[in-house]
Amino acid sequence: MVSTDVERGLGRGFARGHAALVAYVMAGYPDRASSHEALSALVSGGADVIELGVPYADPVADGPVIASAGRHALASGFGLAEAIELAAEFSAACPEAPPIALMTYVNPLLRRGFERAASEAAEAGVSGFIVPDLPPDQPFAQKWRSACEAHGLDTVFLAAPTSTPARLEAVGACSSGFVYLVSSLGVTGERATLAEDLPSLVATMREYTTLPVAVGFGVSKPEQAAKVARVAEGVVVGSALVRRQHDAGSLERQVRQIAEAVHAVPISPR
Repeated sequence: MVSTDVERGLGRGFARGHAALVAYVMAGYPDRASSHEALSALVSGGADVIELGVPYADPVADGPVIASAGRHALASGFGLAEAIELAAEFSAACPEAPPIALMTYVNPLLRRGFERAASEAAEAGVSGFIVPDLPPDQPFAQKWRSACEAHGLDTVFLAAPTSTPARLEAVGACSSGFVYLVSSLGVTGERATLAEDLPSLVATMREYTTLPVAVGFGVSKPEQAAKVARVAEGVVVGSALVRRQHDAGSLERQVRQIAEAVHAVPISPR
Protein backbone atom coordinates (compact mmCIF):
# COMPACT_ATOMS: atom_id res chain seq x y z
CA MET A 1 0.00 0.00 0.00
CA VAL A 2 1.41 3.38 -0.94
CA SER A 3 1.90 5.52 2.15
CA THR A 4 1.18 9.23 1.92
CA ASP A 5 0.42 11.99 4.38
CA VAL A 6 -2.96 13.32 3.28
CA GLU A 7 -3.08 16.01 5.94
CA ARG A 8 -0.30 18.24 4.69
CA GLY A 9 2.43 18.63 2.16
CA LEU A 10 2.81 17.38 -1.36
CA GLY A 11 1.24 14.03 -0.49
CA ARG A 12 -2.19 15.70 -0.58
CA GLY A 13 -1.97 15.72 -4.36
CA PHE A 14 -1.73 11.91 -4.41
CA ALA A 15 -4.61 11.18 -2.04
CA ARG A 16 -7.58 11.36 -4.42
CA GLY A 17 -8.07 7.76 -5.47
CA HIS A 18 -6.57 8.20 -8.92
CA ALA A 19 -3.18 8.87 -10.44
CA ALA A 20 -1.92 12.44 -9.97
CA LEU A 21 -0.82 15.03 -12.50
CA VAL A 22 2.22 17.06 -11.45
CA ALA A 23 2.17 20.08 -13.77
CA TYR A 24 5.20 22.32 -14.27
CA VAL A 25 5.38 25.99 -15.25
CA MET A 26 8.27 28.46 -15.07
CA ALA A 27 8.04 31.36 -12.60
CA GLY A 28 8.34 34.73 -14.32
CA TYR A 29 7.77 33.47 -17.85
CA PRO A 30 6.97 35.29 -20.00
CA ASP A 31 6.28 37.84 -17.24
CA ARG A 32 4.83 38.04 -13.74
CA ALA A 33 1.20 38.55 -14.81
CA SER A 34 1.39 35.68 -17.26
CA SER A 35 2.81 33.47 -14.51
CA HIS A 36 -0.27 34.11 -12.40
CA GLU A 37 -2.50 33.28 -15.36
CA ALA A 38 -0.53 30.08 -15.99
CA LEU A 39 -0.88 28.97 -12.38
CA SER A 40 -4.61 29.61 -12.53
CA ALA A 41 -4.78 27.58 -15.74
CA LEU A 42 -3.13 24.62 -13.98
CA VAL A 43 -5.75 24.74 -11.24
CA SER A 44 -8.66 25.10 -13.66
CA GLY A 45 -7.26 22.33 -15.84
CA GLY A 46 -7.14 19.85 -12.96
CA ALA A 47 -3.49 19.60 -11.89
CA ASP A 48 -3.02 17.74 -8.60
CA VAL A 49 0.40 19.19 -7.76
CA ILE A 50 1.93 22.39 -9.14
CA GLU A 51 5.66 22.33 -9.85
CA LEU A 52 6.81 25.94 -10.04
CA GLY A 53 10.19 26.26 -11.70
CA VAL A 54 12.76 28.70 -10.35
CA PRO A 55 14.80 30.37 -13.12
CA TYR A 56 18.48 29.40 -12.95
CA ALA A 57 21.47 30.21 -15.14
CA ASP A 58 22.82 26.65 -15.39
CA PRO A 59 19.79 24.31 -15.51
CA VAL A 60 21.63 21.04 -16.06
CA ALA A 61 18.49 18.86 -16.00
CA ASP A 62 16.34 21.07 -18.22
CA GLY A 63 15.84 20.69 -21.94
CA PRO A 64 15.68 23.55 -24.47
CA VAL A 65 12.07 24.62 -23.86
CA ILE A 66 12.37 25.02 -20.09
CA ALA A 67 15.93 26.34 -20.27
CA SER A 68 14.86 29.06 -22.73
CA ALA A 69 11.91 30.03 -20.51
CA GLY A 70 14.25 30.23 -17.54
CA ARG A 71 16.70 32.49 -19.37
CA HIS A 72 13.84 34.79 -20.34
CA ALA A 73 12.62 34.95 -16.74
CA LEU A 74 16.13 35.59 -15.42
CA ALA A 75 16.52 38.48 -17.83
CA SER A 76 13.31 39.92 -16.38
CA GLY A 77 14.77 39.81 -12.88
CA PHE A 78 13.19 36.57 -11.64
CA GLY A 79 15.01 34.22 -9.28
CA LEU A 80 14.32 32.26 -6.12
CA ALA A 81 13.07 35.25 -4.10
CA GLU A 82 10.70 36.32 -6.85
CA ALA A 83 9.42 32.76 -7.33
CA ILE A 84 8.61 32.56 -3.62
CA GLU A 85 6.84 35.93 -3.83
CA LEU A 86 4.83 34.65 -6.80
CA ALA A 87 3.86 31.54 -4.85
CA ALA A 88 2.77 33.69 -1.90
CA GLU A 89 0.62 35.91 -4.11
CA PHE A 90 -0.97 32.95 -5.81
CA SER A 91 -1.60 31.02 -2.58
CA ALA A 92 -3.34 34.06 -1.11
CA ALA A 93 -5.45 34.58 -4.23
CA CYS A 94 -6.28 30.88 -4.75
CA PRO A 95 -6.53 29.11 -1.39
CA GLU A 96 -8.13 26.07 -3.06
CA ALA A 97 -5.05 25.48 -5.21
CA PRO A 98 -3.27 22.11 -5.03
CA PRO A 99 0.07 21.84 -3.20
CA ILE A 100 2.96 23.76 -4.73
CA ALA A 101 6.51 22.40 -5.08
CA LEU A 102 9.30 24.78 -6.01
CA MET A 103 11.72 23.17 -8.47
CA THR A 104 15.12 24.75 -7.91
CA TYR A 105 18.77 23.86 -8.08
CA VAL A 106 20.82 23.84 -4.90
CA ASN A 107 22.97 26.94 -5.55
CA PRO A 108 20.09 29.44 -5.16
CA LEU A 109 19.23 27.75 -1.87
CA LEU A 110 22.82 28.00 -0.69
CA ARG A 111 22.99 31.67 -1.64
CA ARG A 112 19.79 32.52 0.16
CA GLY A 113 20.55 30.28 3.11
CA PHE A 114 18.75 27.05 3.82
CA GLU A 115 16.86 28.30 6.87
CA ARG A 116 15.78 31.55 5.22
CA ALA A 117 14.67 29.85 2.00
CA ALA A 118 12.65 27.22 3.86
CA SER A 119 11.07 29.76 6.19
CA GLU A 120 10.07 32.10 3.36
CA ALA A 121 8.69 29.25 1.27
CA ALA A 122 6.57 27.91 4.12
CA GLU A 123 5.21 31.38 4.83
CA ALA A 124 4.38 31.69 1.11
CA GLY A 125 2.20 28.57 1.21
CA VAL A 126 4.68 26.31 -0.59
CA SER A 127 4.45 22.62 0.37
CA GLY A 128 7.88 21.41 -0.66
CA PHE A 129 10.89 21.50 -2.97
CA ILE A 130 12.21 19.42 -5.85
CA VAL A 131 16.00 19.81 -6.04
CA PRO A 132 17.41 17.80 -8.98
CA ASP A 133 21.11 18.38 -8.30
CA LEU A 134 21.01 17.74 -4.54
CA PRO A 135 22.50 14.30 -3.73
CA PRO A 136 20.37 12.84 -0.94
CA ASP A 137 23.26 11.11 0.81
CA GLN A 138 25.50 14.18 1.19
CA PRO A 139 25.85 16.03 4.55
CA PHE A 140 24.51 19.34 3.23
CA ALA A 141 21.41 17.52 1.98
CA GLN A 142 20.65 16.59 5.58
CA LYS A 143 21.05 20.26 6.56
CA TRP A 144 18.55 21.21 3.86
CA ARG A 145 16.11 18.48 4.90
CA SER A 146 16.34 19.59 8.52
CA ALA A 147 15.50 23.17 7.53
CA CYS A 148 12.52 21.95 5.51
CA GLU A 149 11.27 19.62 8.22
CA ALA A 150 11.41 22.45 10.75
CA HIS A 151 8.94 24.36 8.57
CA GLY A 152 6.73 21.44 7.52
CA LEU A 153 8.09 21.26 3.98
CA ASP A 154 8.76 18.19 1.86
CA THR A 155 11.90 17.53 -0.15
CA VAL A 156 11.62 15.42 -3.30
CA PHE A 157 14.75 13.71 -4.58
CA LEU A 158 15.22 12.26 -8.06
CA ALA A 159 16.06 8.73 -9.12
CA ALA A 160 17.31 7.85 -12.60
CA PRO A 161 17.50 4.68 -14.70
CA THR A 162 21.23 4.54 -13.90
CA SER A 163 20.83 5.00 -10.13
CA THR A 164 22.59 2.33 -8.09
CA PRO A 165 20.73 0.36 -5.40
CA ALA A 166 22.52 2.49 -2.81
CA ARG A 167 21.31 5.70 -4.45
CA LEU A 168 17.76 4.37 -4.80
CA GLU A 169 17.79 3.48 -1.13
CA ALA A 170 18.98 7.00 -0.24
CA VAL A 171 16.34 8.61 -2.48
CA GLY A 172 13.62 6.50 -0.91
CA ALA A 173 14.81 7.14 2.64
CA CYS A 174 15.36 10.88 2.29
CA SER A 175 12.39 11.93 0.13
CA SER A 176 9.11 13.11 1.53
CA GLY A 177 5.86 13.87 -0.30
CA PHE A 178 6.75 11.71 -3.29
CA VAL A 179 9.70 10.33 -5.24
CA TYR A 180 10.51 11.71 -8.68
CA LEU A 181 11.59 8.97 -11.08
CA VAL A 182 13.30 10.11 -14.27
CA SER A 183 11.99 7.95 -17.09
CA SER A 184 15.01 8.20 -19.38
CA LEU A 185 18.54 9.54 -19.60
CA GLY A 186 19.13 13.12 -20.71
CA VAL A 187 17.32 16.35 -20.01
CA THR A 188 13.64 17.28 -19.86
CA GLY A 189 11.71 17.56 -23.10
CA GLU A 190 8.94 16.11 -25.21
CA ARG A 191 9.61 12.64 -26.63
CA ALA A 192 7.75 10.58 -29.21
CA THR A 193 7.98 7.38 -27.16
CA LEU A 194 8.54 6.39 -23.56
CA ALA A 195 11.09 3.95 -22.20
CA GLU A 196 9.98 0.35 -22.74
CA ASP A 197 11.38 -0.69 -19.37
CA LEU A 198 9.39 1.94 -17.44
CA PRO A 199 7.30 -0.64 -15.53
CA SER A 200 10.44 -2.35 -14.26
CA LEU A 201 12.01 1.01 -13.33
CA VAL A 202 8.97 1.89 -11.24
CA ALA A 203 8.87 -1.56 -9.67
CA THR A 204 12.52 -1.27 -8.69
CA MET A 205 11.99 2.16 -7.14
CA ARG A 206 9.07 0.78 -5.12
CA GLU A 207 11.44 -1.67 -3.46
CA TYR A 208 12.95 1.34 -1.67
CA THR A 209 9.97 3.53 -0.78
CA THR A 210 6.34 3.52 0.27
CA LEU A 211 5.88 7.07 -1.04
CA PRO A 212 4.03 7.75 -4.29
CA VAL A 213 6.28 7.46 -7.34
CA ALA A 214 5.87 10.19 -9.98
CA VAL A 215 7.46 9.72 -13.39
CA GLY A 216 8.75 12.61 -15.48
CA PHE A 217 10.98 13.56 -18.43
CA GLY A 218 9.49 13.02 -21.88
CA VAL A 219 5.77 12.89 -21.05
CA SER A 220 3.81 15.35 -23.17
CA LYS A 221 0.64 13.77 -24.61
CA PRO A 222 -2.51 12.48 -22.92
CA GLU A 223 -1.95 8.94 -24.20
CA GLN A 224 1.61 8.95 -22.86
CA ALA A 225 0.41 10.29 -19.51
CA ALA A 226 -2.22 7.54 -19.28
CA LYS A 227 0.43 4.91 -20.03
CA VAL A 228 2.61 6.22 -17.21
CA ALA A 229 -0.36 6.47 -14.83
CA ARG A 230 -1.01 2.75 -15.27
CA VAL A 231 2.34 1.93 -13.63
CA ALA A 232 3.04 4.92 -11.33
CA GLU A 233 1.07 7.04 -8.88
CA GLY A 234 2.01 10.32 -10.55
CA VAL A 235 2.84 11.79 -13.96
CA VAL A 236 5.05 14.87 -14.33
CA VAL A 237 4.55 17.07 -17.41
CA GLY A 238 6.74 20.11 -18.01
CA SER A 239 8.06 21.12 -21.43
CA ALA A 240 4.73 20.58 -23.22
CA LEU A 241 3.07 22.98 -20.77
CA VAL A 242 5.82 25.61 -20.75
CA ARG A 243 5.55 25.68 -24.54
CA ARG A 244 1.98 26.95 -24.04
CA GLN A 245 2.60 29.07 -20.98
CA HIS A 246 2.27 32.35 -22.88
CA ASP A 247 -1.37 31.50 -23.67
CA ALA A 248 -3.40 30.64 -20.56
CA GLY A 249 -6.37 29.40 -22.57
CA SER A 250 -4.29 26.98 -24.59
CA LEU A 251 -2.41 25.90 -21.46
CA GLU A 252 -5.63 25.16 -19.57
CA ARG A 253 -6.96 23.04 -22.44
CA GLN A 254 -3.72 21.06 -22.59
CA VAL A 255 -3.69 20.49 -18.82
CA ARG A 256 -7.32 19.39 -18.84
CA GLN A 257 -6.73 16.87 -21.62
CA ILE A 258 -3.75 15.37 -19.81
CA ALA A 259 -5.44 15.48 -16.40
CA GLU A 260 -8.50 13.66 -17.72
CA ALA A 261 -6.28 10.91 -19.12
CA VAL A 262 -4.34 10.60 -15.85
CA HIS A 263 -7.38 10.77 -13.58
CA ALA A 264 -9.08 7.97 -15.48
CA VAL A 265 -6.53 5.58 -13.98
CA PRO A 266 -7.45 4.50 -10.43
CA ILE A 267 -4.77 3.92 -7.83
CA SER A 268 -4.92 0.36 -6.57
CA PRO A 269 -3.33 -0.96 -3.36
CA ARG A 270 0.21 -2.12 -3.89
